[in-house]
Amino acid sequence: MGAKVGGSKELNSEPNVVPLCDILLVLLIIFMVITPMIQKGANVTLPEAINAVDQPEASSMLIVFVQKDGAVIFDETRIEDITKLGKLIEYKMEEEQMSDGKVGLKADTGVAFGRVQEVMEEIRYSGVEVIGLLVDRATGSE
Repeated sequence: MGAKVGGSKELNSEPNVVPLCDILLVLLIIFMVITPMIQKGANVTLPEAINAVDQPEASSMLIVFVQKDGAVIFDETRIEDITKLGKLIEYKMEEEQMSDGKVGLKADTGVAFGRVQEVMEEIRYSGVEVIGLLVDRATGSE
C-alpha cells in the first residue's frame, strides 16, 4: 500500500545543553573580568610600604578616603565639612552594629601630611580605637 517517502525520522526528547553551557561559560568569564574592576570607594593612589603588616580584611572595617586634592570621602559620600566626619562614623558604626571600632584610612600619595592628620583627629573624636593606614605592599626591591 503506501510506502514511506523520505525515510523514518525519530524525535529526540533530550535537550541540547551545549549552547547553554557556552553561554554560561561566557557569562562566567565576563563576571570574572569585570568584578575586580568594580571597587567600592574613591580613587586614590596608595603609597607603597616595604614593611607593611597584614591585618584583617578591609571589608570588616569602615574606610575613609583622602584624595589628592584633599577631599574626604566616607561611605561613598564626599564630606565637605570635615567636622561632621566623626558623627557620620559614629552613625555608621551603630547602623552596622560594629563594636570593635576599626577604621581604615586610604590617603593618596600626593596628600599633605597635615590633611591626613586632620582626618585622623576627626576619626579619633568619633571614639574609634584603631585607625589603620592602608598602603600597597611594595613589590620590587630598589
